[in-house]
Amino acid sequence: MTTYIEKLESRYTAKKFTPNISIPSKTIEDIKRILQLSPSSTNSQPWHFVIATSEESKERIAESARGFYEFNAGKITDASAVVVLCTKSTVDTDYTDTVLLQEEKDGRFPNNEVKEMNRKGREFFMLKHRDTLNDAQHWMEKQTFIALGNLLVGAEHLGLQACPMEGFDYEYLTEALALDKKGFVPTVIVSLGYGADDDFNANTPKSRLPQQSIITEI
Repeated sequence: MTTYIEKLESRYTAKKFTPNISIPSKTIEDIKRILQLSPSSTNSQPWHFVIATSEESKERIAESARGFYEFNAGKITDASAVVVLCTKSTVDTDYTDTVLLQEEKDGRFPNNEVKEMNRKGREFFMLKHRDTLNDAQHWMEKQTFIALGNLLVGAEHLGLQACPMEGFDYEYLTEALALDKKGFVPTVIVSLGYGADDDFNANTPKSRLPQQSIITEI
């Protein structure tokens, strides 16, 4: 059985995909579940995920890889599926109440006291970032990047290659997907599929800084 560490060692960022190969519908459902199960600070889940599998929808997303970012267009159109990871653009108690109601439905609270403690805790952190630290958008994007890491490793477990991209026209993609009307902004695009045989990065040795330079044991 392949270990988690072995999966981390074998995964790589795909620079080229084999086109015209569809990801099985069961695997797409697994991708959705991986995204849904991603952890976040205070279980805030300030995200939305747009999944494109049709040629038309992938082309629409690829249009955002324009100008300086055109080197990313082929990674989008040739991929089997594309996920746009989006982040909420505002923080409000209506949203935190929505999360709280879902948690209650899922049976997370043994009594109202625990429920109220949960509500106050989440609102404290979210409103602190909004009203005191003034970095709510950045804080929420950090949660979305947790989902990104979860997706990249999850894709490897599913036998897929992935390519995360921040190089795209944010304003164009926001309008193309009507994200602003839904209260979200695009954060990162991830192409998923099957790596091409001539992808140079597939056989390029993995490189990471040595543990002694990044880890301190105390």
